[in-house]
Amino acid sequence: MGLFNRNSNPEPARNEEMVELGREYAIARRHRDTKAMNRIMRQVGNDKDVTDLSDFRSGQDSYDSIPPIPRGRNRRR
Repeated sequence: MGLFNRNSNPEPARNEEMVELGREYAIARRHRDTKAMNRIMRQVGNDKDVTDLSDFRSGQDSYDSIPPIPRGRNRRR
């Protein structure tokens, strides 16, 4: 690891549309919105290449890494 280390392998370009669809899918899954989940999966389809699916998965992981907000107890009872 040198002082002027140049990365010879640039990162591959990300498909931002697939990343955003992955985030939307993770949000719908967290809120149990099956209608939105099915719509997104139809949009993604099965004929996408591996890089698109990995971008989709990275979008899901970016949202899943945020912990859910704990709900307080219902104290009005």
